[in-house]
Amino acid sequence: MSTAILSALPEEQAGLVQALAQPQRIIHAGRSFWRGELYDRPVVLALSGMGKVAAATTATALIERFGAARILFTGVAGGVGDGVRVGDVVVASDYLQHDMDASPLFPRWELPGYGAARLACDTALTAMLVHAASACLERMGGALGSQAGGGAAPRVHQGLVASGDRFVSAAQDAHALRTALHAAGHPVLAVEMEGAAVAQVCADYRVPFAAMRTISDRADDMAHVDFNRFVATVASRYADHIVGDWLRLL
Repeated sequence: MSTAILSALPEEQAGLVQALAQPQRIIHAGRSFWRGELYDRPVVLALSGMGKVAAATTATALIERFGAARILFTGVAGGVGDGVRVGDVVVASDYLQHDMDASPLFPRWELPGYGAARLACDTALTAMLVHAASACLERMGGALGSQAGGGAAPRVHQGLVASGDRFVSAAQDAHALRTALHAAGHPVLAVEMEGAAVAQVCADYRVPFAAMRTISDRADDMAHVDFNRFVATVASRYADHIVGDWLRLL
């Protein structure tokens, strides 16, 4: 059984596809899946596209069609937590859907049928991912920090990530979301558009899941500018090195 590596955008996974040994491209459910080996580990690479439904469809295909034993999501996110800067890496400990609201039938953010708002990532895979990200940034931190547009070396954070079918790109909206979640006991570090859906699929199938997000912007009024520049110049390098180190720990 293989490890599935999932991303939303081609730029987030370009280097991994190029490094794939014995690559085999398979078209399924309107998506391209690449089967092969990375660092002598059997893997399947896939792009979900943006949004929770697309991510859930792809994650389900990885499990049902390709027999994925575990899933890793790698990509970018907007930073909203204190001290989370552009160029940092956030490793998810758990996920929440910030646009889930079935109230008054259920408390805001709670997933109907799950009895909770947050879904935990796999503890062992997450610990290995933190280790791999920390080691990578220690080796390459200065160079990656300068490319990301900051003077300080990037840092690794671990905590809650929130997903929703919305690109948060206004400082007022990011502040309101962060404030509401914090007040409810959900100290969110980053926001993106896919991970919580993959976490839910993996919980349903009992498949271990881990995720890392590189901070491309601060989910503010300049998010669209920072995002495009960052994805094009930095995101793939993070994925190449951190995922490689993580695979070697499996």
